[in-house]
Amino acid sequence: MEREINQPSPESIMQIGTGFWASKILLAAANFNLFTLLAEQKSMSAKQIKTTLNFECTDRNVYDFLDALTAFKFLIREGILENAQYSNSIPSDLYLDKNKTSYIGGILEMLNNRLYHHWANLEEGLLTGLPQNEAKNEGGNLFDAIYKTPEKLRGFIDAMSGIQKLNFMAFAQKFDFSNYKTLTDVGGASGLLSLLVARHQTHMSCTNFDLPAVEPLAKENIQKFNLADRVNTVSGDFFTDPIPAADIVVMGNILHDWDEEKKIYLMKKAYQAVPEGGAFVAIESVIDNDRKQNAFGLMMSINMLIETGKGFDYTFNDFNEWAKKVGFRSTALVPLAGPASAAIAYK
Repeated sequence: MEREINQPSPESIMQIGTGFWASKILLAAANFNLFTLLAEQKSMSAKQIKTTLNFECTDRNVYDFLDALTAFKFLIREGILENAQYSNSIPSDLYLDKNKTSYIGGILEMLNNRLYHHWANLEEGLLTGLPQNEAKNEGGNLFDAIYKTPEKLRGFIDAMSGIQKLNFMAFAQKFDFSNYKTLTDVGGASGLLSLLVARHQTHMSCTNFDLPAVEPLAKENIQKFNLADRVNTVSGDFFTDPIPAADIVVMGNILHDWDEEKKIYLMKKAYQAVPEGGAFVAIESVIDNDRKQNAFGLMMSINMLIETGKGFDYTFNDFNEWAKKVGFRSTALVPLAGPASAAIAYK
């Protein structure tokens, strides 16, 4: 049956419906370290890439794979088919080369190695309200499963750094630190936020607060940045231990892991840790109040169903309501990179 001229196009339906094709092509390329390889070699033919990456598919399969990445603007191509030479686009070279400090591909590695498979069970998650990750079969929760081995822990930490790096950099430059001297990053993982704040705000001293298993990774990062004089680590559990006192307490992608009761509990602990005039900052994909625009924030919230079962992302109106219950005097919202914002509550 032919579509009438005045009928809407089904293009967007097909684009979203086949979206996992495009996603998997990018994730596979990242998993093969293709962008790192091309950054090292500058330019390669399809045959060279096929040989180096040990592909046993046909040449045509390789052309299709590389040309799809070209169509998505992840690669640049000169020539065509057997005469083609491929190189990284500027964004791919900047953000997907593992040898650059600007690398954010850790999140792509986790999406490929963990979440791509878990999201296949979204329907079961919606029907049961239960997590669909490692905890589904192993018991416990997401963090118990991830912290079992150093490899899984490092992969998770790298993923969190990848997804938050640009947001943390924006926060370090956009937030007004002039009236503050100290900052505690709760659940700070690799220490990236503390390090970026210390680098851009030379009067600030920062504390990275996370579980004992994470501390060696944070210390390793602090040494790389050469900022041990102004960034330190404290080990503890933010549910059971006091949050180290500071002028500013930050939680990056922490609140959304938990249900509303635990969110408010953590905000109360942050309130207790800051002085009068101090600030609590939640850096997350804050959903717009009308719940119509920030599609990434909504998808991230669904990801919390997959990962934790009870967690969810929230609007600024939600944050305001919780901040008022806790006792904060005022709030503000600072847009960061892409769909992320800093929701700020002042004591």
